[in-house]
Amino acid sequence: MTSYTLRKASPAKTRCDAVVVGVVQTPKGVELAAGAEDVAAAWGRKLRPLLSSLGVKGGAGEITRIPTGGTITAPLLVLVGLGKDPGPVQVRRAAGAAARAVPNSASVALALPAESVELVRAVTEGWILGGYTFTTYKSASAKEDSAEHPGEVVVLSPEARDSAAKTAFEDAQVVAEAVATCRDWVNTPPGDLTPPVFADAVEAAVNEAGSGRGAPKLSVSVLDEERLAELGCGGILGVGAGSAAPPRLVEISYTPKHATAHLALVGKGITFDSGGLSIKPAANMHEMKSDMGGAAAVVQATVAIARLGLPVRVSTFVPMAENMLSGAATRPGDVLRMYGGTTVEVLNTDAEGRLVLADALVRATELKPDVVVDVATLTGHMVVALGDKVAGVMGSPEIVDAVRSAAASAGEDVWPMPIPEVMEERIHSSKIADLAQHDWIRWGGGLYAAAFLREFTAGLPWAHLDIAGPAYTSGGPSGHVTSGGTGFAVATLVDYARTLADTKG
Repeated sequence: MTSYTLRKASPAKTRCDAVVVGVVQTPKGVELAAGAEDVAAAWGRKLRPLLSSLGVKGGAGEITRIPTGGTITAPLLVLVGLGKDPGPVQVRRAAGAAARAVPNSASVALALPAESVELVRAVTEGWILGGYTFTTYKSASAKEDSAEHPGEVVVLSPEARDSAAKTAFEDAQVVAEAVATCRDWVNTPPGDLTPPVFADAVEAAVNEAGSGRGAPKLSVSVLDEERLAELGCGGILGVGAGSAAPPRLVEISYTPKHATAHLALVGKGITFDSGGLSIKPAANMHEMKSDMGGAAAVVQATVAIARLGLPVRVSTFVPMAENMLSGAATRPGDVLRMYGGTTVEVLNTDAEGRLVLADALVRATELKPDVVVDVATLTGHMVVALGDKVAGVMGSPEIVDAVRSAAASAGEDVWPMPIPEVMEERIHSSKIADLAQHDWIRWGGGLYAAAFLREFTAGLPWAHLDIAGPAYTSGGPSGHVTSGGTGFAVATLVDYARTLADTKG
């Protein structure tokens, strides 16, 4: 286990194995960033020629290691590029890149820019998340090689004694832990995280967070396939019909005293998506274990909100199903009756996420929350539109704006997308049911899905986050985002809850 400390000290005199400092690009060339003044002074006039001879450019995420030879107390200096105008986003990413650059150091001091509460948070979250590894399925020897982390990490900040900075430092560790657990769940092989197993894992996580003296008031219930049938949750049951692992609906409640707002969260929990009878191509199907990224995000955001003690009531709904093929699978052309009675004609069994979300959204609206936010790896259309690093956000304009602001402070990229009026006509095109789940028109599929979900929000303030792109990284790590599950949306939801607490309080 790594211990983390916030301290006001000179990086040039701090006793540790490695000191990490930032490098910025200026009109005069590269320079050490704020926080590294004492390190720059220790090298004096020799610093600029040294950086030049090493080819240091200061580009974002660039790593350079320099043996110090006694110039400063630590034997190793690690330079990480911050680009031209570093703010919390750049610092978070730089800290993440640096975390992978010192795997053999027992102790590390981070002297990145940390002169504000936002920067203290960015350094802390970035380092923890950038050093994340998933080693559950590694052999013992491989696990030791890939999971080496410093035993002690010190974040150096001139504001270390300020109470707001201390709070930001501690809160950042809570959020980072939630993101890491979300990544763990997404990275778990789908055969080991079927809906019943996932439901058990969520129940255990919520119970752990809500147990002990002074613990937040959390409760959780798991609805099995029999209870879902009694309630008439046709979307969840229809999607899960083809799997030997039955579906689940997990409902979580965080009820703090003197709550100033009520937030409902809904997350898509498709533990594996084969596409059903509208089967997907085989290439990259293994990545469909990530189709429960929205569910993992809303659960861990709820846990983090509770652990932080935010005065916001949170009701979380997590529909879980495995979309598989069998003689019992839902067929294209079938009609499902959603919870609440709306009928839906299924035309593409690979557009299953909106079906499970529909049931859960109606359950959420029955509690009459102030706002509903759903998170889902919903459509490939959104990836085509925005790429694999940016999520789309749609819904009530004021909620969309608030979620965008929260994402910006959390260091996650989202972009607003419309729900055009023409989508109303398209989703009502079924000749035999209330709604058509899909229409096979190539254009605007992500917007169609959002319009479909809106039908189940009872007119409440609502936002839909389509995280199909950024929820899973197929390539290598970048900044604080590692390969595989990214934990996208956890931090955004926590910051949105903070916004609700501040606005309503």
